[in-house]
Amino acid sequence: MDTRTLGVAGPQVSAVGLGLMGMSDLYGPANEAESIATIHAALDAGVTLLDTGDFYGMGNNEMLLRDALKGRNRDNAIISVKFGILRDPSGGWNGIDIRPNSIKNFLAYTLRRLGTDYVDIYRPARISPQVPIEDVVGTMADLVKQGYVRHIGLSEAGTDTLRKAHAVHSISDVQIEYSLISRSIESGLLPAVRELGLGITAYGVLSRGLISGHWSKDRAGQPDFRSHLPRFTGENLDRNLALVEALRDIAQAKDVTVAQIAIAWALSRGNDIVPLIGARRRDRLSEALGALEVRLSDSDLAAIEAAVPAEAVAGTRYDAFQMSILDSERR
Repeated sequence: MDTRTLGVAGPQVSAVGLGLMGMSDLYGPANEAESIATIHAALDAGVTLLDTGDFYGMGNNEMLLRDALKGRNRDNAIISVKFGILRDPSGGWNGIDIRPNSIKNFLAYTLRRLGTDYVDIYRPARISPQVPIEDVVGTMADLVKQGYVRHIGLSEAGTDTLRKAHAVHSISDVQIEYSLISRSIESGLLPAVRELGLGITAYGVLSRGLISGHWSKDRAGQPDFRSHLPRFTGENLDRNLALVEALRDIAQAKDVTVAQIAIAWALSRGNDIVPLIGARRRDRLSEALGALEVRLSDSDLAAIEAAVPAEAVAGTRYDAFQMSILDSERR
């Protein structure tokens, strides 16, 4: 497994990470035994970066990871945890809380659920304009000093927030959506990240399955959160699936899958970018890891970007309300 470093002061991690969200939440039912087997297969393949959130399945995802790591060397896993999203008993969403005392409370519960005494990377899942980022990072810096957190990350942060945060304590990386059809970071955030010497952990590299090559129109309206996303509905879906078919032609010419082409493209964007693979099953994990063997020439990259122009995607990556509260969209 190739490795990459998350920023000048961040940890060395595998070239791809495993995103665990779908094993507990939002993408419909998952098989717990298969989820654990998938985590084991990832670790055995050399994947070290494991990404979770304390609100995924209302803590279930962290406990799933705890069970998967039993009997394993804890030091071989780089655990990244997001916090700050509030849930209710029905699974609904109740806003953002990243106040200093709340951060300490969230971490206390996370450490107990994970069965560990430290988190490798800790990050707010969203930025709240009600809480100064200096207070958020200052609290996390204290947790670093106390040994409960190794590195501080951010998620969906804009450039102004990033600069303010990094002035308080070194930031290892920014976790943000980045894929062939979600490329807005290239004009603002990515240059700032590189100027500051930080890393990117890229989620949504397959756009929640949309550009995996496995999504079809007959899956539209299935009861998971994608049914509320503009890119997965109506005429937008038709237009986006047409882009996938154009990408499929390129993949077939190279004797690889659509998902492998999309992940390989993300890997090609720079050694400071670590794509997160959201595989819930071993076969999907194996396919995704195959992208590490795909070599894209300059002509391949030109063909890929001609087939899927950044401006051709139909619909925003979240619904209108979610887009309105993303700090990363405020620039």
